[in-house]
Amino acid sequence: MRTSIATVSLSGSLTEKLTAAARAGFDGVEIFENDLLASRLTPEEIRARCADLGLTVDLYQPMRDIEAVPEDEFARNLRRARHKFELMRRLGADTVLVCSSVSPQVVDDDALAAEQLSRLAGMAQEFGIRVAYEALAWGRHVSTYDHAWRIVESAGHPALGTCLDSFHILSRGSDPEGIEDIPGEKIFFLQLADAPLLAMDVLQWSRHYRCFPGQGGFDVAGLVRHVLRTGYDGPLSLEVFNDVFRQAEAGPTAVDARRSLLILQETVGRTALPEPVVPTGVAFAELVTPDAEPLTALLGALGFTRTARHRGKPVALWEQGEARILVNTGPAVRRDGTQLAAIGLQSPDPAAAARRAEALLAPVLPRRRAPEDAPLDAVAAPDGTELFFCATGRPGLPDWRADFEDTDPATAPAPARVRRIDHLALTQPWHHFDEAALFHHGVLGLHAQESVDVADPYGLLRSRAVTNADGSVRIALTVGPAPTDDTVHAQHIALATDDVVASARRCREGGGGLLPVPANYYDDLAARFEFADGELETYRDLGILYDRDAHGVFRHCYTRTVGRVFFELVQRDDGYRGYGAANAPVRLAAQHAVRALTGG
Repeated sequence: MRTSIATVSLSGSLTEKLTAAARAGFDGVEIFENDLLASRLTPEEIRARCADLGLTVDLYQPMRDIEAVPEDEFARNLRRARHKFELMRRLGADTVLVCSSVSPQVVDDDALAAEQLSRLAGMAQEFGIRVAYEALAWGRHVSTYDHAWRIVESAGHPALGTCLDSFHILSRGSDPEGIEDIPGEKIFFLQLADAPLLAMDVLQWSRHYRCFPGQGGFDVAGLVRHVLRTGYDGPLSLEVFNDVFRQAEAGPTAVDARRSLLILQETVGRTALPEPVVPTGVAFAELVTPDAEPLTALLGALGFTRTARHRGKPVALWEQGEARILVNTGPAVRRDGTQLAAIGLQSPDPAAAARRAEALLAPVLPRRRAPEDAPLDAVAAPDGTELFFCATGRPGLPDWRADFEDTDPATAPAPARVRRIDHLALTQPWHHFDEAALFHHGVLGLHAQESVDVADPYGLLRSRAVTNADGSVRIALTVGPAPTDDTVHAQHIALATDDVVASARRCREGGGGLLPVPANYYDDLAARFEFADGELETYRDLGILYDRDAHGVFRHCYTRTVGRVFFELVQRDDGYRGYGAANAPVRLAAQHAVRALTGG
């Protein structure tokens, strides 16, 4: 199906918005009136610019407060409409959006509304234009799609149809099944937006919190299925009012928008994409650092052993159990300290995983490698993290470990207490949080859990986990309370252990700094739970945090931060499924306190 996007959904000048939409692969645009009014280009120049970019102008919007008004007021509305129709002819747009009136002058008279909309459509037809009538969820008298359709049907004019908007329909809780009673040829346009499920005024909800399909809580796909059953053959168009999108760079936002429509079309059976290839484990986490000493000292304290070094790059492999950490000290590392730069994902079919990622607009990363290096497919996540699709130890497929040579076969690794990487926490740029959740779900096939708000001393931190079915891949996506706060809200690697107490002691005895936890936390634990003799004192001594859910028990502790990375030791017992979110405010406050004392 053709895809379109309203210019109001993107930031920047009209020229920037059009360029971003075209580069993302959209077929057309809705021109929002304010964008045209603020542009220095004439309507003819905008039309030519769209044509040069391969974009059609699918809709001009909005015309407001037109129908069901006194005759003298309607005469003024027709004069205004004629001017807009002349402009649209210059612009090359053949459909105009008319919103149900919110004017205090409008009367509750469907017959009058139908008669005046018919006269408006008659004038539009003279210009070769169609009128798409849309029910605003906050319309004064017309606020539901079925009511708007009854008025359109009563008017009976061939140039008058309806515009369906998923936000206006679903935010009111209207049943979209009734859409199938509307003839497809009378649905002139379909606008799509998702939104988080919020209890607030619908106008404020609409103006600030809409998001792209798949990023909120609405069943947008279900609505689209109803629309398609009518025979509707127009574009799927995005109209998203969102404070974040209005401030973010237009190009990445347009790509995020188009990806959401590709996933939506796949969901409703209107496009065929390569099947999702769900990762089955974490092959490695790669850290880049300008100074390896603090990081490698911490890895050693945690029980990791340097087992191998890359043949041609300054990259060392550190291992413990099935947990593998790559330490990259190459000249291309970022200047702002140690960071998590790449994740290797175990994949049943790396090539197929890469094909799906590319089909969903993930940037394919060129890889500088020697002829003998293993060919690995890699793409970039929205936050810039490199994702490698790996087949570690799979016969007949390239194994990234073949690029490494053992450092000292005589060096025996310490007994492994860490078994594997339990999960990874990735801090997202403030404007990419929803995009990241959709990316990891749509591209990687991971299940996105509910978003969680965590209290930080300086605001709220949002977190949303994505995971595969058995929990062998868990990624917690987070965004901090402020765009500039990137030290406490760093990336972290959680390491699974069967004995968090023994692992914590080994880390401390090896010189690894553990995060100190306030005594008040343990006083509260004593009130909430019962512990064996000496158990709570051990947790207090080592800074171990404790949580329970309906399935089991979680014990975890944290190291000090190195650059922008810290480690977490976690012990899951009896099927615990969470991430210790109840303890996050304590951890965040402790990290702030350490930062204040040490200056880093």
